[in-house]
Amino acid sequence: MRVEGSSTLLSTVREITDGLSAPSPCPLRGGARGHRTVISRTVLSLTRMGRRVPRVAVIVLVSALLACQCGCTNMREWRRNGFQVGPEYCPPAVAVAEDWIDSTSVRLRHEPPEDSEWWTAFNDPVLNNLVVHAYEQNLDLRTAGFRVMEARAQRAVTAGNLLPQTQQASADYQRIKTPQRLGRPAAGQYFSAWATDVNLAWELDFWGRFRRAVEAADADLHASVENYDDVLVMLLGDVGITYVEIRTLQSRLEAARANVEAQRGALRIAEVRFNEGRSTKLDVFQAQNNLAQTESAIPALELALRRASNRLCILCGTAPRDLEQELGIGPIPVPPIDVAVGVPADLLHRRPDVRRAERELAAQSARIGVATAELYPHIAITGTIGLEANDFTDLFRAEAFAGSIGPSLRWNILNYGRLLNNIRVQDARFQQLATQYQSTVLQANAEAEDALAAFLKSHERAATLTDSVEAAQNAVDMALRQYREGQIDFNRVFILQAALAREQDQLAQVSGDVARSLVEIYRALGGGWHSHYQEGEQLQLVVATTTEGPQPVASTN
Repeated sequence: MRVEGSSTLLSTVREITDGLSAPSPCPLRGGARGHRTVISRTVLSLTRMGRRVPRVAVIVLVSALLACQCGCTNMREWRRNGFQVGPEYCPPAVAVAEDWIDSTSVRLRHEPPEDSEWWTAFNDPVLNNLVVHAYEQNLDLRTAGFRVMEARAQRAVTAGNLLPQTQQASADYQRIKTPQRLGRPAAGQYFSAWATDVNLAWELDFWGRFRRAVEAADADLHASVENYDDVLVMLLGDVGITYVEIRTLQSRLEAARANVEAQRGALRIAEVRFNEGRSTKLDVFQAQNNLAQTESAIPALELALRRASNRLCILCGTAPRDLEQELGIGPIPVPPIDVAVGVPADLLHRRPDVRRAERELAAQSARIGVATAELYPHIAITGTIGLEANDFTDLFRAEAFAGSIGPSLRWNILNYGRLLNNIRVQDARFQQLATQYQSTVLQANAEAEDALAAFLKSHERAATLTDSVEAAQNAVDMALRQYREGQIDFNRVFILQAALAREQDQLAQVSGDVARSLVEIYRALGGGWHSHYQEGEQLQLVVATTTEGPQPVASTN
């Protein structure tokens, strides 16, 4: 409905806005004479409008203009920000290396890594099945999925504040008796009072307080999704590392048991030569010492294998059990000889923990705007529609109708010490999160560099240890033949067998380190979180697949 004099009001607002657009010192810090002059002209112009504009509109306009001067956001900035106070967010600058330290290595390729399903690089069906089970059943991942659902619901709650915040319907009935007093015609009489009404209050988002809150809720929702991705990346990495550890322990056990058999053979030879009088008891004692040392390592390896198996069960969301029959005995996974790693700058968009830190920073930036909006008046429209009658039969007649509607203004004019300090609190939190974000980027870069160095050096160690083990095995075979023929004493056999057992164990560990370091590379690069994204959807969360408890499937669009 067009209000008489609205064109005059609009022209006046435009004139005032142009006058207030220039930046000025915040009045809370001393004010500006120019702004006082503009406001004076504003009041004078509005006064000249007389009765052509409703008085309440004049009051609201003057209050809004005064608010723009009492806050520290000028009109031009307010309009540029989409009629919102507070800062406009932009990600802070971060320090990222231009290239990897070992970028010249032939084992590193600079094309973008293909790590959405990095575990398939090992060509191990058992590992592939474990990854699927962990993704579907891990409890930590399910918890992260529920956090996404919570953040999505909280975002909907926050967005609801853009609509009328109060919508209440009420009804009541009263039986009333007037007091017994002389001189009153209705003294001592009884009558009824029926009433029903609907109350509505809508605070207008004049300064962007509610929109900034929605902006913060959006960023929180995205941060929860990034947290889900980060949990998934860590989970898949833990599954891969634990599986490699199990295979490594199996290889170490196999080597230890083979050395036990070989050392038992050497002990028998030493006992035969002692019984024949061709050697002393010292040879037997040395052989027994070697054998006992190697045998003592087996229980420790079996214990480590049991613990790794239990960890793998927990990662897969099942109770601890013996996985030997399910996993079988297998070799250590063999990784490819090279790996695609891209460039360090890719970590900013590949690592979910980096993206989560950035989204948390964006949410806090929006909260500064929410706090800033409290400096300005709250402008609302309130209304009531109701029916009132003494008899229920008259309640729905036209004469029973009653109602009211009008604007309201609430301004915390005596609380600026508290409100300004709350803005400083939010800004300090923003600075903390900005520093944490920069630290997260640096840490991500360091983790990737550590994994790449481990991958390259483990390859070098594996190559030299392979040659060392081969030479040690040949030396042991030759020493046993010469000892059997009496050409050397048992001390040479004792030393060589101990060295062979030690180096075979080291070779198994280093072979595991090669595979483990490749898993660490994929985890440091943020690999694996792409696997749950489906074509045409932003996110598909499998929260639970077990038959116990709720099994929701959530997606954000």
